[in-house]
Amino acid sequence: MKDHETFPLIPIKKGQGVWLEDFDGNRYLDAISSWWVNLFGHANPAINAALKDQLDTLEQVIFAGFTHEAAVELAEKLVAITPKGLSRCFYADNGSSAIEVALKMSFHYWRNHGQTQKTKFITLENSYHGETLGALAVGNVQLYKETYAPLLMDVITVPSPDCYHRDPGESWADYSTRRFALMEQALQQHSDTVCAVIIEPLVQCAGNMRMYDPVYLELLRAACDKYNVHLIADEIAVGFGRTGTLFACEQAAISPDFMCLSKGLTGGYLPLSAVLTTDQVYQAFYADYQAMSAFLHSHSYTGNALACRAGLATIDIFQQHGIIEKNKSLAAIMAKATMRFHDHPHVSEVRQTGMMLAIEMVKNKHTREPYPWQERRGLKVYQYALSKGVLLRPLGNVIYFMPPYIVTEEELRLIAEVAWQGIQQAVKD
Repeated sequence: MKDHETFPLIPIKKGQGVWLEDFDGNRYLDAISSWWVNLFGHANPAINAALKDQLDTLEQVIFAGFTHEAAVELAEKLVAITPKGLSRCFYADNGSSAIEVALKMSFHYWRNHGQTQKTKFITLENSYHGETLGALAVGNVQLYKETYAPLLMDVITVPSPDCYHRDPGESWADYSTRRFALMEQALQQHSDTVCAVIIEPLVQCAGNMRMYDPVYLELLRAACDKYNVHLIADEIAVGFGRTGTLFACEQAAISPDFMCLSKGLTGGYLPLSAVLTTDQVYQAFYADYQAMSAFLHSHSYTGNALACRAGLATIDIFQQHGIIEKNKSLAAIMAKATMRFHDHPHVSEVRQTGMMLAIEMVKNKHTREPYPWQERRGLKVYQYALSKGVLLRPLGNVIYFMPPYIVTEEELRLIAEVAWQGIQQAVKD
């Protein structure tokens, strides 16, 4: 917070498309979708119209013993567009809450089936799932987790398939397959006490945008079935087209037991999350009151009508405008615009999965020696980019692009040019 004594907060007056504007008239290209939530631009006309219409009908109603049209329609749409077998939808109101729901539901499922010894979760090294206590426990980014460690449940952590660490000449698929042996070993050893494995499919976002191959998901789905363990797919950041398919799990042709969705679910307008699960899980809680087996989780704003209507408008844009196909062209433009970064003397890797691209800045390209974190080189890129009208907010020394899907070729080239100049400034001794 003390940074703001010399680098004040920027008050934003309005947003339009990919641009934000402050009270002095300065404009900023939102290259990170306002923390990965904004899919179709600020003040999107279609989402605006849907919300205005909903405001005249219903803004919010208790979601216990009551329901409403927007929530029902959105649940039906989510069941229709997510992988096969995910036939039930449970609403919460942010990404971390969705993770809490999935963890509790998995644990409670096994408890209702008499398997009370199942109390553990397996997670990946370098993973991130949110900052409420359960979500924090199953994450592994120490920056967020270490301070609160005494408050957190114990989990089983397995080395990541993060392909940044592959051997020279080794393919992403070969490395991810090789790393899966460590997950198989953990499942074999601990399956009797494990409720679920939780993963971010394909991209570990807050973990410096590290990426891996879909083959890992294929192997994991098969192994979870083999060892009778649930698979929780945290698609909060990677869902809704970010990885090049509507959901990352599609690239491995798998269905998880739980899929957590948020962020882009409402196009970046309002907090909402959903946990999609199977009818088998649902049936574990379906009983008479006296059985005392009901799932115990609720929030005041669960299934908020305005948020659900924004979600419906967002899905409509995907379906009516062929967004996934259009994004293939944008992803190719993004790759072309960043080609020269591959040869930069202080860039160790440029990696991309669909509409997510990351540039890893290092002290030594050949040894991959990182800059000391205390030097805050990424902050220098951030500050330079703002001075040139682009919002880039690096993760440490990783500069990434995750723009709204309405970004133009010219705007992508601007983002890449500003990032290049920002790195040039940041690596000066």
